[in-house]
Amino acid sequence: MTSSPTRSPLRRLTARARDEAHRVASPLELFFDLCFVVAIAQAGVALVHAIAEGHAGEGILNYAMVFFAIWWAWMNFTWFSSAYDNDDALYRVVTLVQIAGVLVLAAGVSRAFDDHEFLAVLLGYVIMRLALIAQWLRVARSSEGAERTMALRYAFGVLLCQVGWLGLLVLPEGGRAWVFLVMAVLEMCVPPFAERDHPTSWHPHHIAERYGLFTIIVLGETIAAATVAVKSGLDENDALDELLPIAMGGLLIIFAAWWIYFVVPIHGRLRSSKQAFLWGYGHYLVFASAAAIGAGLEVAVEQAVGKAHISTLAASAAVTLPTTLYLLTVWVLHSRHFKVGIAQQLVLPVTALLVVCCTFLGDWAVLAAGIVATLAVVTGTTLTARMAARERGEPVRAA
Repeated sequence: MTSSPTRSPLRRLTARARDEAHRVASPLELFFDLCFVVAIAQAGVALVHAIAEGHAGEGILNYAMVFFAIWWAWMNFTWFSSAYDNDDALYRVVTLVQIAGVLVLAAGVSRAFDDHEFLAVLLGYVIMRLALIAQWLRVARSSEGAERTMALRYAFGVLLCQVGWLGLLVLPEGGRAWVFLVMAVLEMCVPPFAERDHPTSWHPHHIAERYGLFTIIVLGETIAAATVAVKSGLDENDALDELLPIAMGGLLIIFAAWWIYFVVPIHGRLRSSKQAFLWGYGHYLVFASAAAIGAGLEVAVEQAVGKAHISTLAASAAVTLPTTLYLLTVWVLHSRHFKVGIAQQLVLPVTALLVVCCTFLGDWAVLAAGIVATLAVVTGTTLTARMAARERGEPVRAA
């Protein structure tokens, strides 16, 4: 929806039609995504430092907590905008406030990792969430009946959760993981609770496009991070022989990750709110693992040039384990719904297992994982082509 000089700068925030034709992501949504990637990049950098210094467990926990805050705020905005984006002046201003919140969060990521100080992260998260509450209150003011009740439930649920997150500041450090776990579950319970009587009118094709675009942006950030790491390694150590297998393998992994995600049109599967919630929630693992692949490639580069004080096995695992998680999650959320026969269904699970095995190949682990991921794409494409040929009654040729 675009603005027009003849339209009022303030309009009622009413639901858009679920079957609206030609619904695509708006420039504001794209700008929103790009700003969120700043926070994702900061989380990735902090994860690299934690793993490279031998604090993988602590780093992964902090990464999971920070990434949840980023992803959850992004996801809530995405589904809200799919149902209620009216693109008036107030909607734009409130969205810009949400962007400001994620930038505050991004500024506090390094302190959260290094000093276990979550004040800036929490402040940025609260700014984003209070802006969302304001949007839901606008919906409540512009609606009535079950829809108004739904909007008020959202506003109340989000506000109540913000109070709970204060536990990250007041409780001892040892209890923060449990506070995070409890609050994350409560946050994810808000949408089903709010929409139990009146679902929002989100647009399936628009939602699928928004998630796809964010996946592209995260994978792009992964390529950028890995490229900078390789360049730094070459400039400082002139270690082309050690870095070339990592660079080639990383590129193959990311290309395969893109191919595997976008090979099927998922919007047709998003028919009900229950299906959509499970699919949307599952993308926490998709986005987090995709971003972690880039961090893992940086760790592998640092280890190869002697800057990371960890073993080759640990550096390899920093790439292969998030790659495995990505492959399995995309298979569960996307691919398995479109695969016919046991051979097609097994491609990604077997690939994930082989990628894990690549961890033990020493300096060639990343390149081997990239080759395995590429072979998965080739195998899946070949099997699909053969099935299509059989359905058309054409002779099946050997590959």
